[in-house]
Amino acid sequence: MSEPQKEKGLRPELRILVASLLSMFVIIAWAKFFAPKAPPPSPQTSKPAVSSPANPGPAAAPAAGTGAHGTSSIASAATPPAAAKSETQERNIVVENALYRLEFSNRGGVVKSWQLKKYKDDAKPARVLDVVHPDASQELNAWPLSISLSDPNLDETANSGLFQATVKGSESPSTLTAPTELDFSWSDGHLEVTKHFKFGDGYVVQSEVTAKLDGKPVTAGLSWMGGFGDTTVQNPIPVETVSTFYSEGGKLYTFVHKKLEDQGKWGPVLWQGGKDWAGMEDRYFTAVFLPPAGAPPGTIETRYWKTWHTIKVTDNQGKAEDKAEPVPQVAAATSMQPTTIRIFVGPKDYDDLKRMNPPLQSLVNFGWMEIIADPLFHALKWLYNYIPNWGWAIVVLTLIANMLLFPLRISSYKTTMKMQRVGPEIKAIQEKYKKYKINDPRKAEMNQEVMAIYQREGINPVGGCFQMLVQMPIWFGLNRVLNSAIELRHAPWFWWIRDLSSRDPYYILPIVMAASMYLVSKMTPMTSTDPQQQMMMKFMPLTFAGMFIVFPISSGLAVYILTSSLVGIAQQWYLNRTHPVTVPVKAKGGKKS
Repeated sequence: MSEPQKEKGLRPELRILVASLLSMFVIIAWAKFFAPKAPPPSPQTSKPAVSSPANPGPAAAPAAGTGAHGTSSIASAATPPAAAKSETQERNIVVENALYRLEFSNRGGVVKSWQLKKYKDDAKPARVLDVVHPDASQELNAWPLSISLSDPNLDETANSGLFQATVKGSESPSTLTAPTELDFSWSDGHLEVTKHFKFGDGYVVQSEVTAKLDGKPVTAGLSWMGGFGDTTVQNPIPVETVSTFYSEGGKLYTFVHKKLEDQGKWGPVLWQGGKDWAGMEDRYFTAVFLPPAGAPPGTIETRYWKTWHTIKVTDNQGKAEDKAEPVPQVAAATSMQPTTIRIFVGPKDYDDLKRMNPPLQSLVNFGWMEIIADPLFHALKWLYNYIPNWGWAIVVLTLIANMLLFPLRISSYKTTMKMQRVGPEIKAIQEKYKKYKINDPRKAEMNQEVMAIYQREGINPVGGCFQMLVQMPIWFGLNRVLNSAIELRHAPWFWWIRDLSSRDPYYILPIVMAASMYLVSKMTPMTSTDPQQQMMMKFMPLTFAGMFIVFPISSGLAVYILTSSLVGIAQQWYLNRTHPVTVPVKAKGGKKS
């Protein structure tokens, strides 16, 4: 490595090390405080040609509006009204199988609770995870599987109606066990809505929705409103918790609430067709609206918007105040009537999503680290087939990675030896030119003399740091896997490490990791005896430990670095035994400039 690049300050090999550490800080800080902007999709809202009706309701027909295909949603006045149909009181119906427990309300025929039985709530581990947000849904009066028409006033009318709930034509019991079917029907004499749900053994619920206004069919779909996912997840990735998405032409478009317009800002949100599938997701879970089995691509129509939910937050002085929180909403219908949609609500498990029709594994997205994180993820999954513990799978992956990188360690060690051998010569050249300022042309002569020594000895100036530069992308990629893959959620290792995707609760791993890194640095020969470099090598382990304490870095990454450091200790001991330190070359006397 070149040393005399500056008259004072850090030498080049130190600058590479400093630059590496600063790069890590910048990347983590950027990811924490500045959410990455996903590529915006085609506009999801537009000004409609016709505004909402001023006074909709059961007593008067709403103003004309257009559906997805430009057909009128209003029947002629001569069409006879439908008979009113509703129940007299609100009640709940529970449907469950081995994977989920759904609680429907006949008011609107909506879902009040969607529990995933195999997953626990982060805030209360003894409680099953519920992906419905009751507080936001209650405030907004907006629940999952609400009816979604082309007029928000009609939506409100239908979603507040007391639907008749039946099972195969008979009055439904309060609890149903899948496989089963459940029907909801309601009419106020002008607007009539029916919902049919079919439940099986998996995460998919099949639905069929119809709506008629004064006897004439109108475009109708289902919407997921009121929020989605696990808002209590520990150490979330520093981006927006929930995002919406759609797939069109085989390409996935993901966008956050900043790309969504407020409902009603430009009038009703119009249907947009041509989508393969659509929905919303958080870090680990997703709700996807899918076309019926066997349907051609591009049969899903979607609408996206956002509303605002009031939450209580506490400032630095402990004072509680109200804060408006955006709540993304998504609705889906089909281009044919009645609307037939499959609804997948469950974990973003790569294998399960890949088996879906159409495949959904693109939802397991590692962002800008995809090129590194994806191979690491699949390597871990392969190891887990033979080592059924994710922590030990990480240990084995670390051993394999370090064995593959061992030739780089040997090359780095040899470069360090050569640098150490010519250190006195480099030091003498630096002393000879230190009286000149950094912008003095004679500094170029110093660089030429140093490069001549490097060429004579066959030294690559960056060879001593190459192994660390290769390791750092692996660290970033693995941390992304640990923070994104549902398989690692709440995955234990042993003893106190009960969740490899979150930080060590007692900070034991970062401390032991820092100690092992310090020991490796003490065993590794320095390229020079420069006090600045020695101080840097002493502080680097403390810097890493501090990052694990300050930033929400997963304990699984600490397992990787700790194992890598322990392997490094063994490898460095071997290199020190087999490649003893060479005698430094004495500086040659010469004429001073």
